[in-house]
Amino acid sequence: MTSQDDPVVKANLAHQRAMPMTRLLDCGMDHADAGRLLARTSAGEPWDRVAETIATVRLEQADWAESEGRPITASEARQRGIAALVFAQMAFNFDEPRKVELYRNLVAACHKLGPVFDLPFERIETDFAGKSLIGWLVRPASHAASGTVILFGGQSGWGIAYLPLARELAARGLAALLVEGPGQGETRIEQRLYLQADVEAAFSRWVDFVLSDASLGAPGIWGNSYGGLWAARTASSDDRIRACCVNGSFAKPGILPFRTAFEQSAAMLGIDDRAAIEAVMESLRFNPARQRITCPLLVLHGGADPLVTLGDQQPFLDAAIGEAELRVWPDGEHTIYNHSFERNALVADWFAARLGHPGSTA
Repeated sequence: MTSQDDPVVKANLAHQRAMPMTRLLDCGMDHADAGRLLARTSAGEPWDRVAETIATVRLEQADWAESEGRPITASEARQRGIAALVFAQMAFNFDEPRKVELYRNLVAACHKLGPVFDLPFERIETDFAGKSLIGWLVRPASHAASGTVILFGGQSGWGIAYLPLARELAARGLAALLVEGPGQGETRIEQRLYLQADVEAAFSRWVDFVLSDASLGAPGIWGNSYGGLWAARTASSDDRIRACCVNGSFAKPGILPFRTAFEQSAAMLGIDDRAAIEAVMESLRFNPARQRITCPLLVLHGGADPLVTLGDQQPFLDAAIGEAELRVWPDGEHTIYNHSFERNALVADWFAARLGHPGSTA
């Protein structure tokens, strides 16, 4: 057996394609930690074990710093450990015991972040279909927000993975709800709530949550990767949303021609029958002839995205009634991993201007 035939080597190569250096840094890993992860997995060590070891070191550093009364260092180390756990659990597509173990460790680390974090931070639940949707609420330092962005990913990047984006929103007076919708994160793993045809109804429950608390201001919605489709569908069906950002999404979802794409789709829907998965995907298509977006819309696209073309995103722009803007990075990767500073600043300023913060302009 050659090294290329070794199952660990093959898995690591797939993980490195899905989780390149740009993505690791985008979601908050320390540069040295990310370098170690890529180097050690290139040498044949299992991805999840290396990432977990890196996380353990950072979380132990956080515990030590906290015990010595150094909360800033504790917070920074814990955030880096959390980011490593985000990528450790991504090594598994289905909710097998190892993924569940890693995700529960991730959630435990998030709970320990709250007391040392420099922003108000708490786990939130809201009911849907007799179960609970899970999210993490990050408020600006003042507690009162001029608006709240409901922020989420797609098939593999969920919830707390977007903590760096939440910090940018908080700096501009906005709260962020880092939510895990049906088929994602704790909502899927613990609640057994899977992606379904009326996914926008679930995200509208988060709009209800925002509007139930006057200190959270007006709601916006920001979906990344497949999450962009769900953001657009929610914005088209819920006129309480004041602004919508779609980042690197398909308007017409389907199963991409990769083993991992099928597995991630099957895990999100809780079924493994290809025809049944394709039927749900068909029901989730965004049709601008029937679905219109009346709030301001911002669409982001990477010219070097290997998954999503500009044509895949055009239906969102076609659905806009009123303000709509397209921003393209010619060399941008999927969801603009490789221009994270510019992306975050652009989108955070854009939301701040449209959700009522007087100190920012887009």
